[in-house]
Order: sequence, then C-alpha cells, then structure tokens
Amino acid sequence: MIDQQTIRQIFETADIVEVISDFVTLKKSGANYKGLSPFTNEKTPSFMVSPSKGIFKDFSSGKGGNVVGFLMEHEKLSYPEALRYLARKYNIPVEEKEPTAEEIQQKNERESMMAVTSFAQGYFSGQLNTSEGKAIALSYLRKRGFRDDTIQKFQLGYSPEERTAFSREARKNGYRDVFLVKTGLCVQRDDHLFDRFAGRVMFPIHSLSGNVIGFGGRTLKSDKQIAKYVNSPESEIYHKSRVLYGLFQARKSIVSEDRCFLVEGYTDVIAMHQAGITNVVASSGTALTKDQIRLIKRFSNQITIIYDGDEAGIQASFRGIDLILEEGMNVKVVMLPAGEDPDSFAQQHNSSRFLEFIRSNEKDFISFKTEVLLSEAKNDPIRRAQLINEIVRTVAVIPDGIMRSVFLKDTSLQLGVEEQVLYSEVNRVRRRKLEEKWKQEQRKEQVQLEPDRS
Repeated sequence: MIDQQTIRQIFETADIVEVISDFVTLKKSGANYKGLSPFTNEKTPSFMVSPSKGIFKDFSSGKGGNVVGFLMEHEKLSYPEALRYLARKYNIPVEEKEPTAEEIQQKNERESMMAVTSFAQGYFSGQLNTSEGKAIALSYLRKRGFRDDTIQKFQLGYSPEERTAFSREARKNGYRDVFLVKTGLCVQRDDHLFDRFAGRVMFPIHSLSGNVIGFGGRTLKSDKQIAKYVNSPESEIYHKSRVLYGLFQARKSIVSEDRCFLVEGYTDVIAMHQAGITNVVASSGTALTKDQIRLIKRFSNQITIIYDGDEAGIQASFRGIDLILEEGMNVKVVMLPAGEDPDSFAQQHNSSRFLEFIRSNEKDFISFKTEVLLSEAKNDPIRRAQLINEIVRTVAVIPDGIMRSVFLKDTSLQLGVEEQVLYSEVNRVRRRKLEEKWKQEQRKEQVQLEPDRS
C-alpha cells in the first residue's frame, strides 16, 4: 500500500495537462485545453482539461475526473497502478507497505488538525465584529484600504489580546489540546496553554483545495522586541516551502492570463487583488523554493517577479531567477520605484495603470542582471569579468538548448564578449554540474550497497 504522504506528493506534483498530453493532442482554449476524445471516435473536439481545477471532462462519453482517474480509464490501470505510473513520471520514490497503526493514527491526526484550523479561521474572522477587533484589526485593515469583500475573500481576522481567548473557546467547542499545539495555534508551557497569535491580525494560508493549513499573524505594536510577523510552524499539514500565499485564490486567473506575478508578502497579494490584478501569489517572506516554483508551473510557464526597488528586493529576485530558469520557465523582473512595494503601488494605481507600468518596465533576466551588476562594476575589469561569469552561470541552468543559445547571443551583444567564448564557458559549467550530479548518485548507490552491520 502506498502511504498517504506519497499519494499527496503525487497529486501535488502531477500536471494534468502534461500527463494527458502524452495521450491526447491538446490545444489551449481560453483558460482550458481542448482535444479529440480518446474514448470515442469523434471528429469535433469535446474533450476538455482544466488545469486550474485539475480535472478533465469528455462530453462525448460522459467520462471525467482527475489525473489518476484519466489513467485508470484510458490505460485500464488500477488506482495503485495509476499512482505508480505518475510516481515514475515525476521521479517520486514509492515505498509500499501495509499501513501501520501509527500511520492510520497519523491520517486521523491530519484530519483532526484540518478541523482545528478551519474552526480557528472562523473564530478569527468573527473577532473582527467584536469591539476589540473593530478598534484594532478592522481599523488597521481599513487604513490599508481593504474593502469588506476583500477581507472576506482572504478570510482575514483577528486573534484577541488575551493570551488564552482562542484556546479557551476551542476547548469549549471540543477541540483537544494536542491538536491545538500540533497545528501551532497554541503553545504549551508546563500545564498551561497560550495562544501563539494573541493580539495579531490574522492571514489564513490555504492549500490548493482551499483548506486552511496555517496562519500568518501581524502585530500592530511598535515594540521592536516583538516580531512583526509570526507564522505557523511546520506541521503535518503545513510545509511553508511547498505553499504559496494566494495561490488558491489566484489559480484560475493564472491559467486564463497565462502568467503569474510573484511578490513577497500577504498584503502585496491582497492589495493587487483589490486593484483588479488577481494572478498574483507570494512566497510569504521565505526564500523561493523549487517546490513553490513547480506549483506555479502547473498553471503557467510565465513568471514575472515584482519586488521592492531596494537592495533586499534586488537580491531576493536574483535568488529566485536561477531556480525558475532551472525549471524551464520564462522569467521577467519588474523593480518598483524607490520607496514603493506592490501593496503601496497597487493602492495608488488601478489595474490598467499597474499593468501598463509592468509592461513598460519588465526586463528579461539578462537585461536585469546586466543592468544591476554593470552599475556595480562600473569600469573595473575584474568586476566586469565577475559579472560575465555570473550571467554565464545563470544561462547554464536553462534546460532548453535553443533558449540558452538565444540568451547567449543577447549577452554577447550587451557585454561585447565573443559568443564562442560564452558557449565554451556555459558548456564547462554544465559539464561540471553533470559530473557533480553523477558523483552524488554514485555515493548514494555506494551507501545503499553497503551491508548493514548493526
């Protein structure tokens, strides 16, 4: 039996369009994809695939379902066989075994934790209607310019100042201490339970299916000893490196626009949604990860990074560019005017003006990196050489040979370096990476072959 964690990973990783495209020729049709039914002998395409919903529907035969259901219908596979097929396709290791009592308990715990976070979201949202919530949290949200419909869309809320207010209410409603602690909503000290997010404006974090799996909480106090934001700790249901804030609300528009805007924080996402730009997600202050990029890739191959125009914003965009390119995606970068962030910029401009600014100022990664690094290098030949090496290392991660060739030509023209020299350097970098990867695989195999002497 395949364990639940592996099944979740398979479903989270599998791209339904990519999988079905192995069997059906699909063409984009608005936010969806269309093709001839693989189940009937039709001449007019009625087979639809929705990447945002993760489902297919064949109107000629009436069949429909998710990616596993398609493989079961088309390839006549059993449920476990379909899961193994997808695991092989996406290089996900599968360890099959009978579920232990502990694993059954873990599944039950996960469901209990989801119930707790759902209750918590309802409780925090309800607190905006109390006198304390109105005076502190709702007034803050109003000052940020957020309307009632926006607050409801993102299910924003407030955790009261009293350190046991939430835990007392949760206990009264039958929720057990163990799950209040495991979800990170409460902290246990000795025999006492305290609310982790007391006195904070609450930002629920949703899974792709819309379940609340974690929270971010912002303090409104000016005390610098208090962390401005506190986030849910890692848990059985929340892994911050595999989650993007706002993706649940943005997934359909990312597909329809065929582009994802990537920003840093919760309020950046919310303000852009309110301004009418809904294909936007945030890495929530954490460094961008491969898992997060692959989540976006399920819905679009185009990413535009929108970060603050300060030094920290520039460095954050540098870190993300190489990871995005390594996944074979197209990336552009927009730096906002000094002193602005996506939140403040969205508050001052409607969607058409914001989008026009993006169109006028977005740069491909070569132009962006070259412009930034050249301003640092000035006329120093050593710094200039370092710049060229930095660009070469970035181009080298691009998996598609034609794309690498196009960017090397641009780099040659912009930096005045012979194209052949750049090709040689890129090939050297790629060869070294392949050698390192081969050595790592050899070391893994060696460890697996060593006898167990315990």
